[in-house]
Amino acid sequence: MQRTAIINVVGLTGRLIGEHTPAIRSFIERHRSAVVEPAFPAVTCTAQATYLTGERPDFHGIVGNGWYDRNLAEHQFWKQSNHLVKGRKLWEALREVDPSFTCAKLFWWYNMYSSADYSITPRPMYPADGRKVFDIYTHPMPMREKIKADLGEFPFRSFWGPGADILSTRWIADSAKWIERRLSPSLSLVYLPHLDYNLQRLGTSDLSLIAKDLKEIDDVVADLIDCYERHQVKVVQLSEY
Repeated sequence: MQRTAIINVVGLTGRLIGEHTPAIRSFIERHRSAVVEPAFPAVTCTAQATYLTGERPDFHGIVGNGWYDRNLAEHQFWKQSNHLVKGRKLWEALREVDPSFTCAKLFWWYNMYSSADYSITPRPMYPADGRKVFDIYTHPMPMREKIKADLGEFPFRSFWGPGADILSTRWIADSAKWIERRLSPSLSLVYLPHLDYNLQRLGTSDLSLIAKDLKEIDDVVADLIDCYERHQVKVVQLSEY
């Protein structure tokens, strides 16, 4: 089976690909492209669950990034248990075809307690003294300390919000290369969030406002594609919405 990497550049649309994204543009020109009808609602958790199960939200159950729990009278956002996603996952179906098939799920959501072979996702730690420590969750668990020893701490504060920048996306891409060099999974799912915050904050009416973001993500994607192609891994680029 052809080893494959799926690079999810969230927020990337056709009109953003151009002078500021030469590597992504070149990749598209060298390969086939297709238009995918986006999931509704067009939000991260719904889109990713739809991609990975091939089912609609009314089946897989992920109807948003969060929902209101009437029993607890609480809004619950960004839950991470993969048990919430109903239906057979892509890697589970492929494992039935090839029992040796392995999957690395890198920062795609619902990544805790997943049946994927290797997982990394942002996850604060809550020590007994009441502190909240920004960190990552990995499966297998020992991988957490090994990858942090090589790449440093995950820059959690740059992942989302006003402090969002290229550092977290670059760390994720570096983690994908780390996994590829050591474990050579059959399928790598890589989530690169860099464009998401500023596209929502600034919009797309004036591309000059996000030119820097586009150039930064293009550089990261170019480096990641180069790594995969040197390892004879087929690359698929996609976006969520």
